[in-house]
Amino acid sequence: MKTFKKCMLLLSVIGSINWGIYGIFGFNAIGWLLGGSLSWLSRAVFIVVGAAGLYLLFELCCKDD
Repeated sequence: MKTFKKCMLLLSVIGSINWGIYGIFGFNAIGWLLGGSLSWLSRAVFIVVGAAGLYLLFELCCKDD
């Protein structure tokens, strides 16, 4: 499970870097790398990154420690 959480964190960091680049320069790096913002591959990556962020938010709010 520890590896899964690290993967989710990595995906969230990638997403936040992409948002930062988009906010500063107006350039969507993920969309550019994967064939445009509306390509099926880019959209799949956006969905996975969003799901990773929601998972980490759930973990943060519902941690039993």
